[in-house]
Amino acid sequence: MKILITGGHVTPALAVIEELRGHELVFVGRKYALEQEQTLSFEFKEIAKRKVKFIPITTGRSLSFLNLFSFFKIPFGFYQAYKIIREEKPDIVLTFGSYLAVPIACWARIFDIPVYLHEQTSIPGKATKFIGKFAKKIFISFPETKTYFPSEKVRLTGNPIRKAVSLILKKPFPLQKEQVVLYVTGGSLGSHSINQHIENLLARLLKKYTVIHQVGDTRRYNDFERLLEKKSKLPEELKNQYFVFKHFSEEEVGYVYSLADVVVGRAGANTFFELVSLEKPAVFIPLPWSAEKEQQKQAKIFKDAGVGEIFNQTEKSENLLSIINAIFQNLAKYKSNFRNLKKLYKENAARTIAKEILKN
Repeated sequence: MKILITGGHVTPALAVIEELRGHELVFVGRKYALEQEQTLSFEFKEIAKRKVKFIPITTGRSLSFLNLFSFFKIPFGFYQAYKIIREEKPDIVLTFGSYLAVPIACWARIFDIPVYLHEQTSIPGKATKFIGKFAKKIFISFPETKTYFPSEKVRLTGNPIRKAVSLILKKPFPLQKEQVVLYVTGGSLGSHSINQHIENLLARLLKKYTVIHQVGDTRRYNDFERLLEKKSKLPEELKNQYFVFKHFSEEEVGYVYSLADVVVGRAGANTFFELVSLEKPAVFIPLPWSAEKEQQKQAKIFKDAGVGEIFNQTEKSENLLSIINAIFQNLAKYKSNFRNLKKLYKENAARTIAKEILKN
């Protein structure tokens, strides 16, 4: 069976790909994280490692004249999608959301190819709602998401989680863990705002904690180079407590998670479910402009369960430091509260989705 998978949220896609070995797979997504910088995307690099055929697609985000460049990419994206569907002739299309999936899903519908959809977030975006109108089946991660789709199509599978997050496959750096560890991540692109807050607090954080910092690789701000320089100027006793990287590969992320006691990062659905599965307390810094404000909703679910706190990126850095210190001071309490969220975590989500689409 030939299965065409579209990106959007790539980490759950990677988890399902692991369960679809033995079938012919094609992945359609973004080759570059930021087109203007020509920086290879996380999805392109990870799909290439798995020797799955990767086809890049370029399409606009919305029908708006506010961004003319994005607007005029929409028809080009539909033309690309037409060619991809005609040439690849997949038996099934499995999409993980985002505007990139819309033209592929539309042409699949026109050519009578069944479309399956997985929605990671608590509140689906416009693209996902649109695809949901004609998808054969819709897999969801949060129970409340079912209200946005026809109930007869919906199955609560949970969010597929990469096996690698719980495995130590590769150690990108040696660390004798002598004190508690704070892991800071801005996601695959990194976050300039989060990086700035950590930079402001770095000396004070390192007096108490070892800090592992995944910075990202956007050339616009040069955060990685600047933070490396800042590290070089630290006192010798603090240098060995600060580990700064652009990215962690699929093989490295499990080691980082195994060391982390507390995580600081965005409140995306994949981070949310990885932390629930690993029982890692967190300070969530929701992306202010996330579609439909789903990151704020997910951060609130985490906080209300007693396993984390919320920091708004417009606040003073000192407030973030106070929150981090408070979590570390009550670490056992935060960890024990994960029982409140375990009902959301479904262990075999990737396998369940793979089995469902193969019934086709």
